[in-house]
Amino acid sequence: MTDKINIEIDGRVCEAAPGEMIIAVADREAISIPRFCYHKKLSIAANCRMCLVEAEQGGRPFPKPVPACATPVGDGLKVWTRSPKAIEAQQGTMEFLLINHPLDCPICDQGGECELQDVAMGYGGDVSRFAERKRVVKDEDLGPLIATEMTRCIHCTRCVRFGAEVAGVRELGATGRGEDMRIGTFIAQTVEHELSGNVIDLCPVGALTSKPYRFTARPWELTLHDSIAPHDGLGSNIQLHVRRNRVMRVHPRDNEAVNETWISDRDRFSFVGLYSEDRLTKPMIKEDGAWREVEWTDALTLVAERLKAADVADMGWLMAPSATLEELYLAARVARGLGCANIDHRLLQQDFRSDDADPLLPWLGVTVSELEAQQGILLIGSDIRHEQPLLAHRVRKAALAGAAVVCVNPIKLELTHPAAQLMGSPAQMLADLAAIASVLGARGSSAANDLIGSAEPTDAHAAAAAALREAGGEGAGVVLLGALATAHPDFTLVKSLAHAIAEAANCRLGYLPAAASSVGAYLAGAHPGRLPGAKPAETKGRPIAEMLDGTSKALVLWGFEPDRDLLDPAGGMQAIGKAELVVACSAFRSPALDDVADVLLPISAFAETSGTFVNANGTWQRFQGAVAPPGEARPGWKVLRVLGNLLDLEGFAYRDGAEVQAELAALCTDASPDNAPRGDFDVAPEGAPASGLMRVGTIPIYGLDPLVRRSAPLQKMPMPRCEPAVYLHPKQAAADSFGPGDIVYAQQGQYGARLRVILDDHVPMGCARIPGALAESASLGPLMGAVSLERVKNP
Repeated sequence: MTDKINIEIDGRVCEAAPGEMIIAVADREAISIPRFCYHKKLSIAANCRMCLVEAEQGGRPFPKPVPACATPVGDGLKVWTRSPKAIEAQQGTMEFLLINHPLDCPICDQGGECELQDVAMGYGGDVSRFAERKRVVKDEDLGPLIATEMTRCIHCTRCVRFGAEVAGVRELGATGRGEDMRIGTFIAQTVEHELSGNVIDLCPVGALTSKPYRFTARPWELTLHDSIAPHDGLGSNIQLHVRRNRVMRVHPRDNEAVNETWISDRDRFSFVGLYSEDRLTKPMIKEDGAWREVEWTDALTLVAERLKAADVADMGWLMAPSATLEELYLAARVARGLGCANIDHRLLQQDFRSDDADPLLPWLGVTVSELEAQQGILLIGSDIRHEQPLLAHRVRKAALAGAAVVCVNPIKLELTHPAAQLMGSPAQMLADLAAIASVLGARGSSAANDLIGSAEPTDAHAAAAAALREAGGEGAGVVLLGALATAHPDFTLVKSLAHAIAEAANCRLGYLPAAASSVGAYLAGAHPGRLPGAKPAETKGRPIAEMLDGTSKALVLWGFEPDRDLLDPAGGMQAIGKAELVVACSAFRSPALDDVADVLLPISAFAETSGTFVNANGTWQRFQGAVAPPGEARPGWKVLRVLGNLLDLEGFAYRDGAEVQAELAALCTDASPDNAPRGDFDVAPEGAPASGLMRVGTIPIYGLDPLVRRSAPLQKMPMPRCEPAVYLHPKQAAADSFGPGDIVYAQQGQYGARLRVILDDHVPMGCARIPGALAESASLGPLMGAVSLERVKNP
């Protein structure tokens, strides 16, 4: 049997693989065949029949037209897509599809980009022979993101198949038969999946459209701008649709190596936050406790004078990992130009004891497209669906292909695929990893070896170890560290055990980057131990935990809100408040920044500036601004360029952002992603609290960063287990005499908050899950640390 065969389509000889469908071959050869239900990423339904073609094989014609999407090719196959017989079949199908379709194109949001409109122009009749009454279908409320006009539905079932096959959640389904068939939810619930907005793109008619975009613009009024999504380490390729200097909607761009054809709801709808009422539009200075607007020249001159006068040893630069590569690089240049090496982007990391041993340029460890081909995946400390929605999709594809997925977490995850989950407290996480390492015969640092030596493996640990060893033997195993591992008080030991497991099982090890520039920050030198090009620094600065110990006198905050985006928001706010100078560069004004800052500088947000993101692969992806920033806000790299000149630093005569990128790229020619440690992760465990509970603080998917938090449609979305509350295992609550709905005072050190109790068996014994990045939990301490609960008698 040969690998390739030749078939004939419309007289053209085409090469095809045996078993490939006619429509796939035609698409590759740019031969147009109309279709509605077919999609290259979904299973074949063959229910619209629009792709009917005439065919024969071995000189014997098929008795009737066949669907090109469901007919496999074979030797001697000849296909005619434009023959009289094929066109008659296609026109007949089109007439049936239009029988019940409403004539409301002028008011339909899909008008001008509707597949049904386009195909009807070629295959529809100008007069309908249908005289009966058209059906009407009652609309369903699918939530704040997806608008419905189900009378327009043509039953292609793309949305149903997407939910079942890609999202992994059967939220939409079909009931009834024939023209009584209905698409909707079975129990009238909101569509909640983090990839749900993709059904808007999949719908070939106006049945499912974007609710935030509805009735705001026509497609022919929009200009399209390619861009990169800023909210996670993937860097999804997107397209911004702009009208009159305003982003109206966001669509995905195909890139098989990154996001395939999908984007997450977070990437699709976060743009609404650009038009929040609290946008910072003018530079501001606080004088005698009151804010006043000033000109850029006055604000930057004041900042330059104060930074020159500050003691560099007591200065700190705290950078958001979602900043562009150019902003991170110029900030590092300004800081080190002043003699200050205290610059860091790791806002949600707790343990920095391994900085000297950490790899120079940590990354995912495998390419994104390789992730779905792994046969064994160990996820350590990662609520992956909330952290990395599309990487979670790749893991799901691997699991459905037979990969063994094992999760070691301080919470139980709601996954959309089979996985073995080892749930336990932060201390139990170390014990579980040590047990897996013990079964593998792994060796790590001396502290890790002590844990491995005292481990008591169970059958679950042995099964996990066996799966990793088998996958590693095939060269298809990976160990991944996520955000909950980063927040772990013993992150150094977690890394030591992870490396030991990966080495013993012959698997690769990787890090799930928290944000768009988490990898790029190492290349830019926005790290206390890195120079540009991810080179080790001889003079090391202080990590963020030391910058926020209350001794810093001058702080620059870039692109984040300290009460929401720090690992220890209450402690961080207190430390920042003690500084004599706080310069906040932000796209938004918030009460927290008003409280602690002395100078507010408005910088451009996503879609308003050009820049580069380096994704989890280590791939550089550059984008251009699509709209102008509001008021007097300026791109961040321009603010830093002017500041560098005012500080009399050399080499700040950049003409555009591309010049900044080119300069950094020249410094990164020898840099390559590498997760090999440079030393021994040998530290003693911090240890669990002698009594009480450990807080586990997850970050809600729609609470990730300032832009997402200001997107009204996303904030209306249900976020399971992300309410401002204390989540306790039912047995833990009973042991502490708490009941559901009780109001308790959660205290971490000197900080605390009043929250209600919710019972949740996804939380292990000895832990309390209290989500972070919420206003109600902003007065608490570290996301992962000791917490005590006390009932409020008179709530």
